[in-house]
Amino acid sequence: MAGPEISCSIHFAGDRDATLAVAVRSDLLLRGVSAEIVHRPGNGRATVDDPDRPRLCVSAAPDSALLEFVAGLSEGGRRMLVVVGESGCAEGLTWRLLASGAEDVVAWASADNPGASVLARLQRWREVDGLVRSNVVRRQLVGATTGWLRALRRVVEVAHFTGAALLVTGETGTGKELIARLFHHLDNRPDKSDLIVVDCGAIVPTLAGSEFFGHERGAFTGAMTARDGAFAAANKGTLFLDEVGELPLPLQAELLRVVQESTFKRVGGDTWRKVSFRLVCATNRDLRAEVSAGRFRLDLYHRLAATMVHLPPLRERRADILMLFRHFLAEATGVEGLRLDPAVARMLDQREYPGNVRDLRQLALRIAARHVGPGPVTPGDIPDEERPLEVSAAQEQQVQVLLDDAVEAALSAGCGYRHIRDSAAETAIRLALRRCGDDLQEAARRLGVTDRMLQKWRAQGRALLQ
Repeated sequence: MAGPEISCSIHFAGDRDATLAVAVRSDLLLRGVSAEIVHRPGNGRATVDDPDRPRLCVSAAPDSALLEFVAGLSEGGRRMLVVVGESGCAEGLTWRLLASGAEDVVAWASADNPGASVLARLQRWREVDGLVRSNVVRRQLVGATTGWLRALRRVVEVAHFTGAALLVTGETGTGKELIARLFHHLDNRPDKSDLIVVDCGAIVPTLAGSEFFGHERGAFTGAMTARDGAFAAANKGTLFLDEVGELPLPLQAELLRVVQESTFKRVGGDTWRKVSFRLVCATNRDLRAEVSAGRFRLDLYHRLAATMVHLPPLRERRADILMLFRHFLAEATGVEGLRLDPAVARMLDQREYPGNVRDLRQLALRIAARHVGPGPVTPGDIPDEERPLEVSAAQEQQVQVLLDDAVEAALSAGCGYRHIRDSAAETAIRLALRRCGDDLQEAARRLGVTDRMLQKWRAQGRALLQ
């Protein structure tokens, strides 16, 4: 049965790019891709541009002016590839284009068969995004902010299309174990076995060898019978090492041997056993800093970090908060689509979540326990200790004091009015984008500015006060 049609939209910023855009489209049409030019100078963006369709940004002679255009095209986590002329792109500009939202930069040089490369990328994106939109993923991993979508896509691609190990980083409560379970589910080995979870931070040091390697009868006091450890249990399955940064150095060396050689011996045993498993590790530590401090082996780090994914904290996914809350509320009550009183929605949106998604889920469960009937969730459903206090005059005065102190420090350092103004604006934009998970529209709404102004700021790396 044939899969869905592969399609993309082609965009170009200037008249000099039109010839290349037409050439790209013609090549892709011959390869069976439904490619349509939907954005031309002077006539705006066409309404037929499907929001789920990947975009190609074409530029015959790219320069820094392309950055703003790319930032706008990739808004909201849109898949976007930059296609440049045969002469390619300056190296520094390439990295800036990737930072602005492009997933890759391809030179349209006939000798390199670029059409085949673009087609392969579009095919892979279609398959990955199809899995991301599948019920099994959407039921467990909720969110639409740019940083979250990019992390999710990376996990799906590594799990389903490669055999690589995965290192998941992120603060406590960001969903690392859910990611590991998704990774295991999407692993397409036909003889796949179980997912084995090991909390490295909870292992008693004296029993660590037994937990990982198993032991023979009589290997130590109390070893009345032989037993398998995590390595044997994970054979043909997936081994998830949670909080891997907590492993002591001696155990790191033993883990490295197993990862490198796929063999191990039970504690007290003489027989080498073969083992094969997919490996997922998670940590809330900065393992590179741990390596520098001598607390984590560099060789093991390189083995574990074959592919890395960072899960953003909830403060950088603020546009996902209400979506996540409704998901948890439906899980707890068994009722889909319960409405939220506007005051409740504002409270949820403004609240801080030091425990990240786990914190939000616990709040949803507590609210669900108080809610009665089919009506909306109201302020009375909010537990007493969670109800926001009205901002007092004293609090407003405290904020003003902090602002006064900051400006006074800047003046003392010799900063002038323009520098203070621009620095304050840049700080406000940067923090708003971080709180909103890089959602430009939501950040612009909070700041009371236009999307375009934020696009310019992100592309050029400075505030544009217009």
